[in-house]
Amino acid sequence: MKVTPTSLPEVLLIEPKVFGDARGFFFESWNERAFAAAGIAANFVQDNHSRSAQNVLRGLHYQIQQPQGKLVRVLAGEIFDVVVDIRRNSPQFGQWTGVSLSAESHASLWVPAGFAHGFCVTSEFAEVLYKTTDFYAPEHERSILWNDPDIAIQWPLTGAAVLSAKDLGAARLRDAEVFA
Repeated sequence: MKVTPTSLPEVLLIEPKVFGDARGFFFESWNERAFAAAGIAANFVQDNHSRSAQNVLRGLHYQIQQPQGKLVRVLAGEIFDVVVDIRRNSPQFGQWTGVSLSAESHASLWVPAGFAHGFCVTSEFAEVLYKTTDFYAPEHERSILWNDPDIAIQWPLTGAAVLSAKDLGAARLRDAEVFA
């Protein structure tokens, strides 16, 4: 597999070695030894699967306690996946990176704990699977406003963003509870 750091060095794009022939394809989406050798020592405890229509935007989410590392992969369609550094003492605090992930590319994105995560669907629909390193804890869940002008994410939407009530009411980064 090929592992490439993004503009946020701890956030990694992972491209698996895909074996294909007339029957289809095969690849390892998770291999504990290979990922540990690449610097990702994760103990995954939960898998989440979502399906969303075009222009659905989910995020920017994180858990202030029980923070989750996430390994994000697209099973159908395409998304623009975004990660924001919300570690107050980080030199990259408030900076974001974004990558396109698609079922066709088979690539994954490693989002370590300490970062907010979100995505928008750029295809007709998308199914996203992500593994997490801690369990969902709604009492610790927080959201940062998807269009916070202080972060200035360039979302590749083709229409109005389709948002949940929770995401519409999210805090701006300057007002959010973040990691020390």
